[in-house]
Amino acid sequence: MTQGALTTEAGAPVADNQNSETAGVGGPVLLQDQLLLEKLAHFTRERIPERVVHARGAGAYGTFTVTADVTPYTRAAFLAEPGKETEVFLRFSTVAGNLGAADAVRDPRGFALKFYTEEGNYDLVGNNTPVFFIRDAIKFPDFIHTQKRDPYTGSQEADNVWDFWSLSPESTHQVTWLFGDRGIPASYRHMDGFGSHTYQWNNEAGEVFWVKYHFKTDQGIKNLTAQEAEVLAGKDPDSHQRDLREAIERGEFPSWTVGVQIMPAADAAAYRFNPFDLTKVWPHADYPVIEIGKLELNRNPRNVFAEVEQSIFSPAHFVPGIGPSPDKMLQGRLFAYGDAHRYRVGINADHLPVNRPHAAEARTHSRDGFLYDGRHGGAKNYEPNSFGGPQQTGRPLWQPFEGLTGGTGNHPTPTHAEDNDFVQAGNLYRLMTEEEKERLVANLAGAISKVSRADIAERAIGNFASADADFGKRLEAAVRALRG
Repeated sequence: MTQGALTTEAGAPVADNQNSETAGVGGPVLLQDQLLLEKLAHFTRERIPERVVHARGAGAYGTFTVTADVTPYTRAAFLAEPGKETEVFLRFSTVAGNLGAADAVRDPRGFALKFYTEEGNYDLVGNNTPVFFIRDAIKFPDFIHTQKRDPYTGSQEADNVWDFWSLSPESTHQVTWLFGDRGIPASYRHMDGFGSHTYQWNNEAGEVFWVKYHFKTDQGIKNLTAQEAEVLAGKDPDSHQRDLREAIERGEFPSWTVGVQIMPAADAAAYRFNPFDLTKVWPHADYPVIEIGKLELNRNPRNVFAEVEQSIFSPAHFVPGIGPSPDKMLQGRLFAYGDAHRYRVGINADHLPVNRPHAAEARTHSRDGFLYDGRHGGAKNYEPNSFGGPQQTGRPLWQPFEGLTGGTGNHPTPTHAEDNDFVQAGNLYRLMTEEEKERLVANLAGAISKVSRADIAERAIGNFASADADFGKRLEAAVRALRG
């Protein structure tokens, strides 16, 4: 900001910013002191509603560089050729904590990435885990209510958390991941990211492929034990935000190697796991991760509120060559994210610098609303029109879903040959070393032992026993020891 006289919001110079105007020395403050009123009124309105989930976060700008030819799979322009660079903005976050919560807690981490492409902004809204707790968005409000503060006690309650998880066996895989060593990353730089959902890629010929995104940290994986996290969260609640900002300030730009798993559309129907079930992974032996690019963060935001707090991401922000899948969680998020931001930031949130397209121009017929900037001038606000307004292209961004049959209804997610709620959690447990298993059991036992009802603890333990008998046996003994 340029130097010079301090002014009011209207630009008038301020004579005295230290003393309010009064009726004589020691008298009451005058209503005519408009600087005082302006400052107080603005101050009480400086915050906007925090995100219901992912409230606590940090972000940075950077670049995505293509390193492999993926044109056989997608026609997305920002992926058109090796060496092509695209500006990005990445927001990291925790899920359950409020805006003032600590960073070093056991919680999934959001990994929300905005690509400022020449065909518009593409948002990839993921996590640092490849799976999630539930597979259908209709359960999401209930799940988040269990993670947030209880309406009676005002605190996070172990009873709520484990009651829901124990009654939702599909959560067993993600909970096993969360209470393992990677449940508390040492920093945002030292964790992987995942698109988590399955997405559609389509090429110039109209061929369809299902893909999953992987972001492997080039800094190496580093995690905190529960004991280390307790100390760090108390000493430095802003640990992860500070680490990211200071690393970029030092010129130690964090980076991730970007890869995708690619499944031809014809494989999906007969694949051994439902490829659109968010509680499942695609084993790498079936579909190896193919490197496609490099992500680097190299510029900090200049204002956290303007660029991090007001940043918006929506999985419905696609570009030509990329689209959704029948994943029921993704389908729900296509609505919920945009709706949340329209409520939280406003109907014109897309006009803010961090959110608007940087390499393209937004041409819409939407007008007015709070903070509308008048960018359209006198242009017509309807389509079709004969005054040179923007028109539809006639070419969808993605290909239609094929083979849909049957009647409407409240259908469960289809199961495939090897689908159940426990198989992949068991596989994950059996991949762990003995030391990793011990830490996992200790972390879970410490959490489950806090529930007040024995039946909830028994039900929770039963889910892990269904994943692996040894897992359940160890956990039962550890919980019994803690509960006395």
